[in-house]
Amino acid sequence: MAVYVGMLRLGRLCAASRGVLGARAALFRTWQEAKLQSVRPLSSREADRTSPLPIGGLSYIQGCTRIRLVSKTVGQCLDATAQRVPDREALVVLHENMRLTFAQLKEEVDKAASGLLSIGLCKGDRLGMWGPNSYAWVLMQLATAQAMELEYVLKKVGCKALVFPKQFKTQQYYDILKQICPELENAQPGALKSQRLPDLTTVISVDAPLPGTLLLDEVVAAGSTQQHLDRLRYTQQFLSCHDPINILFTSGTTGSPKGATLSHYNIVNNSNMIGERLRLHLKTAEELRVILPSPLYHCLGSVGGTMTCILHGATLILSSPIFNGKKALEAISRERGSMLYGTPTMYVDILNQPDFSSYDISSMCGGVIAGSPAPPELIRAIINKMNMKELVVAYGTTENSPVTFMNFPDDTVEQKSESVGRILPHTEAQILNMEAGTLVALNTPGELCIRGYCVMLGYWGEPQKTKEVVGQEKWYRTGDIAMMDEQGFCKIVGRFKDMIIRGGENIYPAELEDFFHTHPQVQEVQVVGVKDSRMGEEICACIRLKNGEKTTAEEIKAFCKGKIAHFKIPRYIVFVTDYPLTISGKVQKFKLREQMEQHLNL
Repeated sequence: MAVYVGMLRLGRLCAASRGVLGARAALFRTWQEAKLQSVRPLSSREADRTSPLPIGGLSYIQGCTRIRLVSKTVGQCLDATAQRVPDREALVVLHENMRLTFAQLKEEVDKAASGLLSIGLCKGDRLGMWGPNSYAWVLMQLATAQAMELEYVLKKVGCKALVFPKQFKTQQYYDILKQICPELENAQPGALKSQRLPDLTTVISVDAPLPGTLLLDEVVAAGSTQQHLDRLRYTQQFLSCHDPINILFTSGTTGSPKGATLSHYNIVNNSNMIGERLRLHLKTAEELRVILPSPLYHCLGSVGGTMTCILHGATLILSSPIFNGKKALEAISRERGSMLYGTPTMYVDILNQPDFSSYDISSMCGGVIAGSPAPPELIRAIINKMNMKELVVAYGTTENSPVTFMNFPDDTVEQKSESVGRILPHTEAQILNMEAGTLVALNTPGELCIRGYCVMLGYWGEPQKTKEVVGQEKWYRTGDIAMMDEQGFCKIVGRFKDMIIRGGENIYPAELEDFFHTHPQVQEVQVVGVKDSRMGEEICACIRLKNGEKTTAEEIKAFCKGKIAHFKIPRYIVFVTDYPLTISGKVQKFKLREQMEQHLNL
């Protein structure tokens, strides 16, 4: 279940929303406009063509500052783009047959934001969006949120409003909500009083009249009146770029998700830096057609995708409600997509479509891969097989808005396959010895820490957990183990919590995963540590083979001999068909570890 939380800000609700725009709330017409309204494309023409180098042989680097930071809201950025390229396509939702220009999108967002004001939502209220990728999502968002149970999210942030479709496939959203909120069925629309969810008063249905709910079309229509539009204009003047706009929940790869609260300043500037690094300002309209199969409640979709497109005037094309590799290829071919966003798992699925070669992907030139470590062999396959010469690897965390390291489009294939690129502007990074807390030498693993405009405001309602990761000097501890080389390229070795300690030896799963991807029969692999009474932990490789391939554990171990250190050869080889994933497509290694220990009777 994915619920997105956005902060409601009276002026263009989405644009300044302090509330929680549920997992897809940010993308709703009114809501999105509300958020988009505060967004304005950055005008800097200077490309970030060079990156600073580490100094003194230590793993510390500071990004350049030639590109100015922007003190604009999301709504202001949308306004600017709509004025600059009003007739360019802004949003294409293929599964809903929906197309809007930037001028039309701005108009719809204004009406939606006005409509939300008209039904009593105020500055500081949180609105949740719940459902798959859709036009409503885009309108209601521009900020993302991540996955978790509905009641947990709604209670955590005190959602006042929730927006969702009646159902998607077998998911009956209304019926699920009634289970935790039985008062809904007999409630007056807009005046819900729930015992378990005391903050929730307004429930909005996207596509069907339902007892106790308002219909989204009616809310938008109410916002079309001059009176409500005037009120919207009035409230906009009180918005600040430092106001919170989104509460994005971490993906829960290592445990319970936390709500990272981001401001307009966070996401507007990060989106601008992403677009500058991609050199979107140098591209033609035909080269600015972004295919987005990633979920909108994830930072890669909401900030890297939606917000970056809004800022730089690119066309955002949603290929399907949920990820579908075949639909992504169809969108590239049909819409002449030039760029593609996705996680490693998504790219693996796209490349392995049985009819991959039948699609016309000649319009492709680049894209972004992010969300989890990408094996070098996969990077090379994407560049060569999908015509994506300008593919870049991006690294970041939800808490950092999200991207902090990223390749340049013209980096070499080796630089892209062996690193996550170089530091973004206005961002500092340091790698520390995990025990001593001191800077490590270059090419030495340690914990990666980030400081700058991109660091979140904090975890919603959890000041203690915020203090655990953001120190007094405002460094954010990522929990990722990384190395930095002399040119400032960063390589993610793994998660500190995922590191395997076998008989006193530190073993990084990402290193072994990269190695196993060189095996011709392996499609995907995840390495975890499982408990062992003698060694403390043993290595377990969970391998997904390519279609039609067969091999044995003994053959896999034989492949390892002489190529990697003996102590790094996994004791256990388990062949699997899938992995436990978060809704955003990341592997939940803590669950995989539990599954393997149970499977191996440990």
